[in-house]
Amino acid sequence: MTGEEFEVTATVFREGHDAVNATVVLTDPLGQEHALPMTRVNAGLDAWSATVSADRAGRWSFRVEGWSDPYGTWHHDAVIKVEAGVDVELMLEEGARVLERAIAEVPRTKEQCTPLAEAVAAMRDTGRTPEGRLSAGISEAVRWELQTRPLRDFVSPSADLPWLVERDRALYGAWYELFPRSEGARFDEETGRWVSGTFATAAQRLDAVAGMGFDVVYLTPVHPIGRVNRKGRNNSLVAEPGDPGSPYAIGSAEGGHDAIHPDLGTFDDFDAFVARARELGLEVALDLALNCAPDHPWVTAHPEWFTTRADGSIAYAENPPKKYQDIYPLNFDNDPEGLYAEILRVVRVWLDHGVTIFRVDNPHTKPLWLWERLIADNDPDVIWLAEAFTRPAMMHTLAKVGFQQSYTYYAWRHTKPELEEYCSELAGPAAAYMRPSFWPTTHDILTPFMQRGGPEAWMLRAALAATLSPSYGIYAGYELMERVPRPGAEEQIDNEKYEYKDRRWAEHDAAGTTGAPYLTLINEIRRAHPALHRLRNLRFHDADDDHVLVFSKARRVYDRDDVIVVVANLEPDVTRDTWIHLRMPELGLDWHDSFVAHDLITGEHWNWSEHNFVRLGPATEPIHIIHVRPEGITGPR
Repeated sequence: MTGEEFEVTATVFREGHDAVNATVVLTDPLGQEHALPMTRVNAGLDAWSATVSADRAGRWSFRVEGWSDPYGTWHHDAVIKVEAGVDVELMLEEGARVLERAIAEVPRTKEQCTPLAEAVAAMRDTGRTPEGRLSAGISEAVRWELQTRPLRDFVSPSADLPWLVERDRALYGAWYELFPRSEGARFDEETGRWVSGTFATAAQRLDAVAGMGFDVVYLTPVHPIGRVNRKGRNNSLVAEPGDPGSPYAIGSAEGGHDAIHPDLGTFDDFDAFVARARELGLEVALDLALNCAPDHPWVTAHPEWFTTRADGSIAYAENPPKKYQDIYPLNFDNDPEGLYAEILRVVRVWLDHGVTIFRVDNPHTKPLWLWERLIADNDPDVIWLAEAFTRPAMMHTLAKVGFQQSYTYYAWRHTKPELEEYCSELAGPAAAYMRPSFWPTTHDILTPFMQRGGPEAWMLRAALAATLSPSYGIYAGYELMERVPRPGAEEQIDNEKYEYKDRRWAEHDAAGTTGAPYLTLINEIRRAHPALHRLRNLRFHDADDDHVLVFSKARRVYDRDDVIVVVANLEPDVTRDTWIHLRMPELGLDWHDSFVAHDLITGEHWNWSEHNFVRLGPATEPIHIIHVRPEGITGPR
């Protein structure tokens, strides 16, 4: 993404003893080249490195150019020989000629030529001592000019490598998931039936979502829902009258993936929802679920797009032991081009109506070529989030074919070793192509930890998700700590996927029984601190208590360092007293420095150094989010 740094490394060498050097050349989307010097990081292994970043989104490329360095060769030999009194005049004349070449062969302004021309004159001035003449040729001004605009011989370029730079939201953002039909839904006592929410009533919820500091509002599918094999409440096989069915069972007589459920409104209503979201600074993400109800129009028009079993029936979706009788999965083997063209058309319908992000349901159950083509055939500013809870190889490959973000197993990682190992993996080399999104719960996920955890646990998991990962998400109802499970399942009872849910937001706000203020604070902290907008800057520190996690993130922005330290009690129902031990250089400090630790959760301040005592638990807070205050740093530098 723009401004995100990464390291380019290369092995650069040549025969003989002449000096070599290396440059990384970036080509921006307009075709302009930007050359940056590389640094030799290991002379014995001929290893070179440079840290690069891009200032705009688009399709870039980069290459490494190795080259023979005539000035570097002369500099090395001249210092040795002049000090030894060997070939002094010859070496000084050769140096002057090298600088004359640098003036003549490399484009420079008159001002840039001045230090080189002055050095040439000084090296030929026999009225000076040999040491003084040499000193002019190797002055800091000369070396800086030739490092910035070097004289290069025998340039040997690598191939140009593609480099896709994406917009900030591809890495950083806070998501809020909601079911549009629940926002504004109400139970009609007179009829004994539920009245669905609409896009108009859901739009009224957007002020609260934006007010909590979220960047993306994510909508579950908004299409007509099938009536054949419709699921009832809590995933029962029999739907009662008035049960709305799962929005993932897409398609009915009213239309398919390119249509809107009549209860929600029209495309004009959807456009108004998107417009209101944009007014509030929210992007709209839509679920792209390539599932079809048995009465989806495609089933009749294109039966070849589905799998027919030996008895002539169409196979419904299964993920043993789960069965989805209300969904027919697509078969891409019989008519891949026809099916692809239709999916592309559907995606562009929603892009034309202001959707900028797709959360893709179970992409790992579809062929990889589909996603590679679909993502490439649309604007690179469109963001794709993979909901793929599957094997690492598939998750990584989905990222490599174009998905900017991926759901992760964060919800099931709770212990200190689990979190350290998993997050180190995500922030390691894979971070160059796979960006994680952390969700404490979803409409499908309510882990045992969240089921048994009290308010401190829910605060902890939201704060950890928001600080460990630049992209994280909250499912509506998190503010109310909805944690009652369906027996025998890791999901909520009365799952919103199969029924309406009136959360009576106004009543909770008035009573103060909502966690919205805490989420607001967390998002305010994220926005204020650029260090939390990055992934690869994650560093873990030590604590004596195995239930206390300590990590930091640091980032230089302009001329200041933004440094955050997080200390979390992973079992927050028990108060824990322990010592933590900070790796001070990871904070940009010397080992013996001290600093003012400003807790962004409580507003408290402490004097901290390498070793610090902390107390976290029900009587205090489950987590510290510490800003390392630069004005408070003391000690030897």
